[in-house]
Amino acid sequence: MSRGSLVGNIAQDLGLDLKRLKTGKARLHVGNSAEYIELNKEKGVLLIKERIDREALCKQTTPCALHFQIILENPIEFYRVTVEITDINDNAPAFKMNNMLFEISESAVRGARFVLEKAFDFDVGMNGLKRYSLNPTNNFVLKLSDGAGEREVEMVLEKPLDREKQEHLTLTLSAFDGGEPQLSGTVQIHITVLDVNDNAPVFTQTTYKASLAENTSKGTSLLTVAATDLDQGTNALLTYSLSSNTEGILDLFEIHGTNGEIRLIGTLDYETSKHYQLQVKARDQGGLTDSCKIIFDIIDVNDNAPVIDMMSTTQSIPENSMLKTVVAVMNVHDADSDNNGAVKCFLGDSLPLIIENTSNGFYSLVTDSELDRERASEYNITVTCSDEGVPSLSSSVTLTLQISDVNDNAPVFERSSYEAYIVENNTPGLSIFTVKARDADWNQNARVSYILEDSSVNGVPVSSYVSVSADSGVIHAVRSFDYEQIKNFHFRVKAQDGGSPPLSSNVTVKILIQDQNDNPPQVLYPVQTGGSVVGEMVPRSADVGYLVSKVVAVDVDSGQNAWLSYKLQKATDRALFEVGLQNGEIRTIRQVTDKDPVNQKLTVIVEDNGQPSRSATVIVNVAVADSFSEVMSEFTDFKQDKEYNDNLTFYLVLALAVVSFLFITCLVVIISVKIYRWRQSRVLYHSNLPVIPYYPPRYSDTLGGTGTLQHVYNYEVCRTTDSRKSDCKFGRAGSHNVLIMDPSSTGTMQRIQSEKNILDEPDSPLEVRLLE
Repeated sequence: MSRGSLVGNIAQDLGLDLKRLKTGKARLHVGNSAEYIELNKEKGVLLIKERIDREALCKQTTPCALHFQIILENPIEFYRVTVEITDINDNAPAFKMNNMLFEISESAVRGARFVLEKAFDFDVGMNGLKRYSLNPTNNFVLKLSDGAGEREVEMVLEKPLDREKQEHLTLTLSAFDGGEPQLSGTVQIHITVLDVNDNAPVFTQTTYKASLAENTSKGTSLLTVAATDLDQGTNALLTYSLSSNTEGILDLFEIHGTNGEIRLIGTLDYETSKHYQLQVKARDQGGLTDSCKIIFDIIDVNDNAPVIDMMSTTQSIPENSMLKTVVAVMNVHDADSDNNGAVKCFLGDSLPLIIENTSNGFYSLVTDSELDRERASEYNITVTCSDEGVPSLSSSVTLTLQISDVNDNAPVFERSSYEAYIVENNTPGLSIFTVKARDADWNQNARVSYILEDSSVNGVPVSSYVSVSADSGVIHAVRSFDYEQIKNFHFRVKAQDGGSPPLSSNVTVKILIQDQNDNPPQVLYPVQTGGSVVGEMVPRSADVGYLVSKVVAVDVDSGQNAWLSYKLQKATDRALFEVGLQNGEIRTIRQVTDKDPVNQKLTVIVEDNGQPSRSATVIVNVAVADSFSEVMSEFTDFKQDKEYNDNLTFYLVLALAVVSFLFITCLVVIISVKIYRWRQSRVLYHSNLPVIPYYPPRYSDTLGGTGTLQHVYNYEVCRTTDSRKSDCKFGRAGSHNVLIMDPSSTGTMQRIQSEKNILDEPDSPLEVRLLE
């Protein structure tokens, strides 16, 4: 069919709307096949795109069909289409040869058969080849014989030939197909009638023998055969040919057609065949023949290496395997013969294995020494086998033997003992350090767990001090350590593997607590109590370097954290006293004069050498006087100040109680509280006290040496109209310094405080700001 011819109305056959073909983007999918058919989406028909040659497409296959799919989108649909290609009689029968040549002796008998070449027709079915005809049929008739597969075309001699009447015959063989119109093809058969040959060729030997090495190169001339014919002329011309019943033998040898020389054209193999037997045929021009036999004996050459066949192998054996454990069994053979096939096998060096020859060609690979996976976990075993040929050939095979682990190694710690340091006051749960043990075994046998062995430290279980992580060996502190209570302790950690039964080892761990500067210095002398401070007396006649006192302090820390230094922080007269940096001795640095005040207050700070440094402060009161009477006069004035201060404290407490009561009570009692307060104020105003104080709601006791005020407070002091005549003295709230002596004035001086402030400001309110 020509291009554009209609194949079918696909839209009508499938019941598809032409709009669906357009909106669905209809297309043909032919896969890897050529596109012979095309789709016209406008009309919904299939058309011929390229002319189809059934013979090119399907050859002799019937039926011949094209298979493709029509694909639509949105939604996706596809339809399978099969187009069958029908044959037309467009090929005539033909013969491969233009002429057939036959030479037939005039002595050929009736019924002799001659096979003719068959014709071929690319068409199939009725259009294919149907019959033959032969013309003329004077001497021969045509016969179709049933053979394997296709029918054979034979020419049968019906009437004997006579060379003297007709030396050459020409016949025409015609082949016809069954198409309409019928097509045919012809070929010419040329027959030459031969003269009668009454003498056959005769070989000089009926059997020829020769020996060949299997490595004989190609093209080598092996031997020459000869035959004679008593006829004359063309009947005496001989041609030689080889034949054999053995497959492939003609690929090894060839014979020269006229002189009978036999050459090697292939490769010999002793292992394939040790002997080769050929049949040589001598044929004269009349078709008479004679034959002889050739026997070649093949000599072996060492051209085959030993072949190693691993019959059974073991991939893995445990390291505690007994001696002579079989690892592999193999068979070794060499296709060569004699010494060329004699084989010896051996192993590489440094392998715990040997090869034992169990029987002819069979070998066993067995262990010869103890195995240790930790020394070698895997062996790459190379078995080499060589023959005794010259030169020797060898083969080798490599197998891998895994040594499986046995739990024969206990965990080993990296050290014989451990020491670790931790600073005191640590956070509980802190990681101190890690113990590490290694197990030379593998996998589960090498999985190490760490266990804290039971013991006690000062009667307390060690587990209350430290813990150990079972997996990682990290040691954690369970509690916070105090260097002043415990300086070191030791315990034992056990490392146990996961084997069965498990193996273990122990190690001693010593923990050393490092000191931290967590304790300030403690002053032992002078002793300071809540109400008084120890004082010292210095005569006015004291010389330079006079030892006034010595500050004695200790620090419970250790090392440089306990190294103490003494410094004079404050002093009434810094030019009069100094403090020894290392020993804390207070000495005069100049001559004492009469102008120096009696009360001298020294503030000494004691610092340690820690980082950061911690300190303590001590106040040393020094009386510069030659006798106790001079000191006592100062003491009397200070006592009056103290009595006044006691009264002031009473009123402060009373005012705080009133304010607290007013804050708690409800509005119902506010009026009564105001009346009470007004009456209280009047009483205070008409009293003989020089001062009516107002106190804030929050205050603290100022009598002791330890009293402090937490915030800044303002005190309003109102003086009476006759306050100018009054002799009011106010001691500073921060320090009520008193020199305390025994009532009999004969006891030793126990406490001394120096520094007082006398407040006497007439006709104006006085505001005193106390700072803590």
